[in-house]
Amino acid sequence: MDFSARRQAVFNKLPENSLVLCSSAPMQFRNSDAEHMFRQESYFHYLTGFNESFAIAAFIKNKEGNKFILFCQDRDKDQERWSGTRAGLKGAREQFGADEAYSISEAAIRFPALFHDIHQVYYIVGMHPAFEKKLFSWINAIRRQQRKGVTIPYTFIDFRVLIDEMRLIKSAEEISAMRKACDITLSGHRRAMKASSADLYEYSLEAELLYAFYQGGSRHVAYNPIVASANNACTLHYVENKDKLKDKTLVLIDAGCEYENYAADVTRTFPVNGKFTTEQQALYECVLASQLAAIQSIKPGAAWNEAQKIIIEVLVTGLVELRILQGDVKELIEKEAYKKFYMHNSGHWLGLDVHDVGDYKINNQWRPLQAGMVLTVEPGLYIDQEESSVPAKYRGIGIRIEDDILVTEQGCEVLTADLPKTVAELESFMKKH
Repeated sequence: MDFSARRQAVFNKLPENSLVLCSSAPMQFRNSDAEHMFRQESYFHYLTGFNESFAIAAFIKNKEGNKFILFCQDRDKDQERWSGTRAGLKGAREQFGADEAYSISEAAIRFPALFHDIHQVYYIVGMHPAFEKKLFSWINAIRRQQRKGVTIPYTFIDFRVLIDEMRLIKSAEEISAMRKACDITLSGHRRAMKASSADLYEYSLEAELLYAFYQGGSRHVAYNPIVASANNACTLHYVENKDKLKDKTLVLIDAGCEYENYAADVTRTFPVNGKFTTEQQALYECVLASQLAAIQSIKPGAAWNEAQKIIIEVLVTGLVELRILQGDVKELIEKEAYKKFYMHNSGHWLGLDVHDVGDYKINNQWRPLQAGMVLTVEPGLYIDQEESSVPAKYRGIGIRIEDDILVTEQGCEVLTADLPKTVAELESFMKKH
C-alpha cells in the first residue's frame, strides 16, 4: 500500500497551521495478563502501515512544510525477547517513512512543542478516551504558557472528515487485498459446506472456517463468525455457535477473514444434509431472487437505497405468493409489514472495517454509487419458530445470502461469485463433496 501517497493526500486537504493526531490501537487483555491478538486501529494503519501498539502519529502542516512524526517504542532486547521485535525509532524512519521519530516515553515532554502556532487540531473524536485525555492535558500545559506569547489551538475537528471519503473509494492495491480476503473466505465456506453433517455442532463448522482462513494466510477474522442452525438463524448476530446440527434444517454461516487488514463479509445458507425441503427452497429462492435483482441495480450513479427498495419489493411479493403476508404488495410495503421477517438494510460499505466508513447520505439525499466503492448485498428472511401468524411449515427458518460487490465503471463485479449460491449449485456441491 502506498501509505506515503495517502499522507500526502491528507496534507493536501489540510489548511496551514494544522496538526493531525492519530493513536494506535491499545493492547486488549483477554484476562489477567493474557492479551488478545493485536490488530491495528484502522485509521492509524491507513496512514502509516505501522503495526505496533503504544504509538502516536502526528502530521504537521505549517510554513516550514509538511512533516510526519511517529512516536513509538524504543528497541529493547529484553522486552523484545518476550513480545517480538520492534521497529524502533530507526525503523520508524527507514521502514515507515517518518520524517522524525521519538520514543513514546517522551510524548508528554515533546508534544506541547508540536502545538506551537497550530490553529486547528484534528483527531478521532470520542474513539480513544485515554488518548483524548492525554491530548487535552497537553493543551492545558500549553495554556499555562500564554503569557509567553504561545498560541493555543482552539479549533478541534474530527479527523474522520478528512479520511472517510478517501477510504470509501478503494485503490487498485486495496481491491487486490480485498480480492484475496474474499478468496480465502470462500475457501472457508466451502470447507464448512463439505463438512456439514447432522452429527456435528455449529462450532465444528466454525473450526473448518478458521482452518481455511489460517491456511490461506489470514490470521484475523473480520468479525466473530456466525454459524447458526435451525431457529438460531433468526437471531441476526448469533455467535454462540454451540448447538448440534439437526437433519432437515438449514444452517446460516456469516463469516469473513481479513487480509492485510482488509475485510471480506460473506453469508450462505444451506441444508445441513445437503437437500432443501420444499418450504426451505421456497423461502430461499425468494431471498435469492431479491439479492440477484438488487445486484443488477448496482452501477455508478445509482442511489445507495435503490438496492434496498428492490429487495423489499421482491421479498414482499414472494411472501404474498407464499401466503405468509396477505394484502396488496404496495400497501404492505408502505405499512412496513415485512419488517418482522426482514428488519435490516441491504448492506454496508466494506474495507478496512467490516462495516466500513463513509456517509450513506449527502445533504440528506442517498448518495450515488461511484466506481471503486465496495459494498455488501445481503437480503434475508427470518421466521421465528414462535411466529404464530405464519403457517407452521415455514417457522424456525432463517435465511441470509450475502456477497461483496465492487462498483466498476461499467456496473459492478461480485467479488464472491465463485461460492455456490443457487439451490441447484448448493445441492450439487454438497452431494459431490
